[in-house]
Amino acid sequence: MHYGPTYNSRDLRYKKPYGAVASGTQVQFTLRPPRQECFCHASLTARFESRSNEILLIKMPWAGFELGRDMFSAALDTEGYVGLVWYSFRLEQLDGRWMELGPYQLTVYDGEEAVPSWFGEGVTYQIFPDRFRRSRIPDPKGLVGGRTVHQNWEEFPEYRPDDRGEVRNRDFFGGDFQGVLDKLDYLKGLGVETLYFNPIFEAAENHRYGTADYSRVDPMLGANEDFSRLCGEAHSRGMRVMLDGVFNHTGFVSRYFNGDGFYPEAGAYQSQESPYRSWFSFSQWPQKYDSWWGIYSLPAVNENDPGYQDFIFKSEDSVVRRWLRAGADGWRLDVADELPDSFVHGIHQAARAEKPDAVVIGEVWEDGSNKIAYGVRRKHILGGHCDGLMNYPLRSAILTYFLGGGGEAFVEGMETIRENYPPFAFYSAMNSLDTHDTPRLLTLLGAGGEYRDQTKEWRAQFRLSSRQRAKGKELLKAAALLLFCFPGSPTVYYGDEAGMEGFEDPFNRQTYPWGYEDRELLDWYRALGMLRRQRQALRRGDIRYVLGRGPLLAFIRETRGERLLCAFNAGDEARAFPFDEGRLCPLLGEPQFSQKDGLYTVALQPRSGAVFTVE
Repeated sequence: MHYGPTYNSRDLRYKKPYGAVASGTQVQFTLRPPRQECFCHASLTARFESRSNEILLIKMPWAGFELGRDMFSAALDTEGYVGLVWYSFRLEQLDGRWMELGPYQLTVYDGEEAVPSWFGEGVTYQIFPDRFRRSRIPDPKGLVGGRTVHQNWEEFPEYRPDDRGEVRNRDFFGGDFQGVLDKLDYLKGLGVETLYFNPIFEAAENHRYGTADYSRVDPMLGANEDFSRLCGEAHSRGMRVMLDGVFNHTGFVSRYFNGDGFYPEAGAYQSQESPYRSWFSFSQWPQKYDSWWGIYSLPAVNENDPGYQDFIFKSEDSVVRRWLRAGADGWRLDVADELPDSFVHGIHQAARAEKPDAVVIGEVWEDGSNKIAYGVRRKHILGGHCDGLMNYPLRSAILTYFLGGGGEAFVEGMETIRENYPPFAFYSAMNSLDTHDTPRLLTLLGAGGEYRDQTKEWRAQFRLSSRQRAKGKELLKAAALLLFCFPGSPTVYYGDEAGMEGFEDPFNRQTYPWGYEDRELLDWYRALGMLRRQRQALRRGDIRYVLGRGPLLAFIRETRGERLLCAFNAGDEARAFPFDEGRLCPLLGEPQFSQKDGLYTVALQPRSGAVFTVE
């Protein structure tokens, strides 16, 4: 974005209102060129992308003179429009010379529907079901997939590929719903308000992303009734439950495709007369078929098939509605940008019809406001689709910042997201430091990178040295504090609070180390959870940056009744900065500060963060 003196899209003196706007909002633009540049004419060009790239040219009359600057102003009407507007300005001088500014993005969203606010306010805890906790060692005999079960909870997951070059992921540890039930009070003590489960439905692989049967919980986890009982117990503790919806593909081993013939009825692989045949696309039946990213064990589904749509969201007893009735409170959509917009919209409608305060969160790795997937600009957060997205841009910004990237880059990247996203999506983002698809942040920060130049065997055996782990813990504590202070739901990947290590999948999916937790980190996460639960400014407050320079980063979170200063030092040396917006009282962290004539000096230790109330 342009931060020069003539136009600043993030300053209300130049553009009002701030950021994305609801359809029907009139947006006021003002240019403020210096008088000495002698501009006499100005115009605004707006391209309405979702309206077949219709272009509107608007003259910007001279509107006054202020502090040595001419002002040219005009309004843009967004009535009846939803989508992106790309706008730019042209300024002309008397001698015919001219300059252009832009293009800039304006997100116009459908603001008619109220989006439930609960998800973005509290802490989310992500559970990879097979690896969190087991109440017993299960017997895999007769279960789909030809599974094996580790007898020892502390063994290492299998990671070597089979003869097709794929990791089969058929080794299970047996985590189950009873194990989660037994630890609900532990999770409550972490301040958790939402449990997000990776897939729970019957599947051949331990990650369960190749669904075998959407109608039943995987038997290793328990029965359908156990899921409902878990939801009831979570609700009684003030927690909600979010499920992982994997609707872009099924399993090769599934009731629908039935590639190995496990199920008695004919799947699409067995018969062209199968009721599921139209769900899948074959180039040469049955051997050649579309699959997710070419992985044979994950046959891709045709989401435009009427029967499949009816099964997933259109019917009263659809997958989306049935599991909300069973106790779930929302869905996270796997690979949301590989689902057609109409399909996501259908899921959204079904979820709201079944449970008015249900939420739908999409997995999108980039800026979801302008994401193009398969040649189509996506409608993820324009209203009626996703209520929020997985905030991988925030994860990238945090990781880069704590690896030496500088506060300036963090502010710029996150202000771009805040400007581009509708408020409902910005405040309902799923914010994570790591997930089942990324290396553990403790490992990345301690080791200093992903080490993709090393062999997979090397990464499998890697453990942080005592020096690396000490540094990684300091940075992880500061990064987690930043996560918990940022708008959106701070999401803890199971075991981060216990100090789990690991590079990419499956090294990041080891079993939770019950009895061997890092007590220092555990206490820190408990303090973070309490802070997030108790402080309304963190749950729903505005954000305003006061510093982003080198290793220092600071911002204000503010509601009408509360103001907090959140400050961080990512560097290897102690740093200080002045603050003059009120009296400081430390809430969390170990900062040093002094005060003289109303001006505070805040000193932060290396690789640390702190939160203050501002009075």
